[in-house]
Amino acid sequence: MSVPRMNWNYPTAIKFGPGRIAELAEQCKAVGITKPLLVTDKALSTLPITAGALDVLETAGLGRAMFSEVDPNPTEANMIAGIAVYKAGGHDGVVCFGGGSALDLGKMIALMADQPASLSVWELEDIGDWYTRADATKIAPIIAVPTTAGTGSEVGRAGVLTNSDTHKKKIIFHPKLMPAVTICDPELTVGMPAFITAGTGMDALAHCLEAYCSPFYHPMSQGIALEGMRLVFENLPKVYANPTDLEARAHMMSAAAMGAVAFQKGLGAIHSLSHPVGAVYGTHHGTTNACVMPMVLDYNRAAIEDRIEKAAAYLGIAGGFDGFRAAIVALRKELKIPETLTAMGVKAEDLDMLTEMALEDPSCGGNPIEMTRENTRALFDACM
Repeated sequence: MSVPRMNWNYPTAIKFGPGRIAELAEQCKAVGITKPLLVTDKALSTLPITAGALDVLETAGLGRAMFSEVDPNPTEANMIAGIAVYKAGGHDGVVCFGGGSALDLGKMIALMADQPASLSVWELEDIGDWYTRADATKIAPIIAVPTTAGTGSEVGRAGVLTNSDTHKKKIIFHPKLMPAVTICDPELTVGMPAFITAGTGMDALAHCLEAYCSPFYHPMSQGIALEGMRLVFENLPKVYANPTDLEARAHMMSAAAMGAVAFQKGLGAIHSLSHPVGAVYGTHHGTTNACVMPMVLDYNRAAIEDRIEKAAAYLGIAGGFDGFRAAIVALRKELKIPETLTAMGVKAEDLDMLTEMALEDPSCGGNPIEMTRENTRALFDACM
C-alpha cells in the first residue's frame, strides 16, 4: 500500500502522513502560537530535517528560534536553560521536535516557563492530584513533531525528567501537556541511525507489551496494545534492514503512538528497571527496555502466561509463551541489542541502589506480580 495522509483525532489532533511537516506553521497559527521555540536535541539540531522545519516557520513569519541543549535523559538543568531561552525570546509556544528526550523537555519548558517561581517542577510529579498545583492557564501551547518511533510522547500528558542531584527519573504530569496538535510525518524518521531505530522501536514494543500485561481493567487499551505489538513485530525488522521503507516507517510511527495511548492502563517491571539504569548510567531508554524484556517475561510468567499465549496466537507466533519469548529474543538479536545489563555497563555493586530506585518508580505499581525488594533484586541479578 502507499502511505496515506490522514487526520486523526485520538487522543489529540494528529496530522499523519508523508510531507505533513510542511503544515507546521499553519498548525502553530491554528493553536495561537505566533513566536514558537523549537526544542530539539543536539544531534538533530544540525540535520537537514530540523533546518527544513525551521524554514517552514521562518517563511511563515514565525521566526527561527531553536533550543537544543537536551541530554539523552533530560534534566531540570536542561529545563532551566530552555526556560531562560524561551523567556529571553518572548516566545508564546513550543514546538517539540525529535525523539522522546526533546519531546519531554519541550513539554517541561511549556509547563514551567510561566509558573510562579515558588513552584518546583518536582511538585508536579504524577502522584494523585499534584498536577492541580500548576496554573493551567499559564501552560504554553505545544505542537509535537516526533522524528523517532518509540516513546509516543507526542500523544501523552506527561514527560520524564531526571533529577541531576539524585539521578532519579520522575514522571511529571498535567492534562494540558497533551500536545494541541501532533504532526506524524514518517519521512522525518528515515535518517535515524540503526541503533536508534532499534532502541526506539523496542520502546514502542515495551509500552504495548507492558500495557497488555498490566492487571488493570481497560479493554480499549488492551486492544490497542495488541495491535501495536503486531505492527512492531512486522515492521521493526523491515525498517532496521531498509531505513527508507516508508510504509514500514509509517506503521512504526503508528505503533509508537498506540503504545503511549495503551500504557495509560499501566507499565511494569521493564520500565521500573530501565528508568533507574538510564538515570544512573545514561543508557538509551528503549535499548535498556529491550535488554531486560525477556527476563521480565520470565519474572511475570505465572501471572501472564495465559494472556501471552493469546497474544502469540494473534501475532502468528507458534509455541505459546515460550514461542513469544523466543520471538522477543530473536528480535533483540536481529537488532543487535545488548543481551545483559552487564554488557550495557551496569556494575554489580550498584544493584542494591538500583533496586531501591526501581521500587520507588511509579511503573512498578502496574506490574502483574507485586515487586518486592527481594524479587526485584533477584530480577536485576537475572538481567546481569
